[in-house]
Parts: sequence; structure tokens; C-alpha cells
Amino acid sequence: MRISQQVFTAESLQQLKFDNVSKDHSNQLVLIFGSPNLLRDRANFRDIRHAFPKGLIVGCSTAGEIHDTNVSDDTLVVTVVDFEHTWLHMSKVEIVEPSASFSAGLALAASLPAEELVHVLVFSDGLRVNGTALVLGMKNKLPAHVEITGGLSADGADFLETLVCANDVPTEGLIVAVGLYGSRIKVGYGSLGGWDPFGPEREITRSEGNVLFDLDGKPALDLYKLYLGEQAAGLPATGLLFPLSLRYPNHNGGSVSASSGVVRTILAINEADRSMTFAGDMPMGGHVRLMKANFERLIDGACGAAKISAAPMPNVSAQLALLISCVGRKLVLKQRVEEEVEGVRDVLGINTVLAGYYSYGEISPHKLGESCELHNQTMTITTFIES
Repeated sequence: MRISQQVFTAESLQQLKFDNVSKDHSNQLVLIFGSPNLLRDRANFRDIRHAFPKGLIVGCSTAGEIHDTNVSDDTLVVTVVDFEHTWLHMSKVEIVEPSASFSAGLALAASLPAEELVHVLVFSDGLRVNGTALVLGMKNKLPAHVEITGGLSADGADFLETLVCANDVPTEGLIVAVGLYGSRIKVGYGSLGGWDPFGPEREITRSEGNVLFDLDGKPALDLYKLYLGEQAAGLPATGLLFPLSLRYPNHNGGSVSASSGVVRTILAINEADRSMTFAGDMPMGGHVRLMKANFERLIDGACGAAKISAAPMPNVSAQLALLISCVGRKLVLKQRVEEEVEGVRDVLGINTVLAGYYSYGEISPHKLGESCELHNQTMTITTFIES
């Protein structure tokens, strides 16, 4: 595996140069993460396609781009991965509304050949998708040993338009999956948060999919605004600072934690029916609590995710690490945001190329052996090494 990475601004995109990577490689993955403005420009995609005519170009819009230990805005980060012993297959689907998420997941997975499939990367529209249902649909069709990691695209903190690239000009309403094939590719993954719950736990008494209507029989948006106080005027963006922890309902009438706990963040609010839309399911009978940030625990969570992702590769350094962190973490950490990426570097070492972005949702198991889920407010890391 050979990897090269470049960072471009609007002014520097005309100087797209990669000196150490083949321009005519048959198993080449070109990851692009950038601001919606740069991805929306068809000329920028055309230039990348010209540079890598046989490359599989995928990626999405972001709320911040990660490259090495840096976090930037309004840039386009291009990471080119030349696989020596691994081959790739892409599938994509269009999606209009969250209710189609499960069927979209089924279609994505069904389009990936199962033989010798090792892992699946997925990048999804960030506003039209119920990430929980998307993951369930994909897992329904994939072989049991094949895991999924990736995330939802973002649009800063604007929540207006998110874009996904599936080997063509990035567009709205798209989900792309990339299958990695062959016995020589090894993949690790880990996902942790670092938020502290506060306030009373409340039951979800009315919901539909990822839309939450009532908590303890009262309009959810009214209760949420009560806790946010003056910050409620900035919803949905200020909701990123106060996510909800979710305990799923079980069949005995109570509720149980999902893995190490699932966090949900608001994508939109509806003043008319006093509801809130989240990136993943908010099931009736589940219980939620508000959460708030703890700076040190957020950074510790990123380091912990790195350690978990590196565990399947003892005594060797990963060649590539894909970091997908939540926009809410970025808004909380502010000028300290690069500390969580630096913490990942300290764990994985200087020989690992770091690439990624800030998202509206992260897809991964917490660790090896646990179920894949849609998370919010986590640092999710996928590591790769080709032997």
C-alpha cells in the first residue's frame, strides 16, 4: 500500500500534483473530503479525475477536514491509496427521505460481491438518512464476518446541503459503499465518545423512526428548549453541544444500553409539531438523558478509539487511519480541536497517514466483536494495513 496526501484551497486547486503515486493504478482509492463549496465545483472533480483516470474517487462534504494532525475548514483534502494486493468494488444508491434508509442499505450491500469481501466503507448524505436503518439494511445483506465503518456527510454547522462523491461529481441525496477484497488487507476499528450525562432520564413515549415527538408524554422540543435556555434560539446547531444518550428498549418493557451507550444528535427541529429529527432511531420505550462536554474526556475518548482500532495489529503500525469525528466535538473543543487528532497520532505513531473529517454521524462498532451502529459525538477510527 502506497499513500499520498495533499491539501488544497480554492486558490491552489490548479496545482494538483501527486509525485509519489501512480496516475494509472487499477486498485486506487482516492478519498476526497472538503467543504461543500469546493466539492460543488464540477471543475475541481474534473481535475481530480484527470489526475487519477482509473482511480475510484469517493468522499463527502464535511464540517472540517482532518489531515495529519491538522484540522482545517474550506479546504479539499485528497488522499490517494494505491493497494498492491487488495481490490475494490463500489456501489451507490440515491435517497430522498429517511424512511428509505433500510431499503437503501439492502441495495448497497446487495450490489457488493460477497466472495473475498473483507470490509465495507460507507459515506452517506447527512440530512436525508436514518443512519440506524441504513446500517441494519446493510448488515442484513452482508456476510456475517464483514463489518462496516464510515459516516454521514456534513455541511459545517449549517444543516442545509450535504454532498457525497461516488466516482462522479459530488451531489446531494447519495450514499456510496466501497468494498475491500482480498486476504492481504487487515482492518481495525474503534469508536468512543467522552460526554457526561446530566439531568433526569426520560422515556420516549412517541416517536417515528428518527423523529422524536414526546418524552414522558410531553413535547420533546419544549423540554429540550427548557434545558438549553438562551441557547435554544440557535437550534438545531446549538443542539450539537447537548446531545442525548439513548438506552434502547428491550422486550421485557425496560431498556438496556446498546454496547457502551449510543449518543444521538439533532439534525432538525419542527416548531409546528414540536418534534426533533435525529441522525438515528429514537425508539419508543427507550430512555434518554441530556449530555454535556468534558474537554479532557473528549480527548481521552479519541485516544481510546485509536487504541481499540490498533488492537488487531499488534507490533505493527497501521499504514492508514480514517478518522471520522462529530461536528459537535469540534464545536465544543474549538481551538483545542487538534488535540484529539494529536492524541490519535500519539497512539498510532508517526508512520500512519491520518485522513478524515468532521461529520453528522459516525458508523462503526465500538470495538471488535460488537455490533455496528450509527453514533453521534464520537471519534470513530478505521485502521488499514496491507501485508
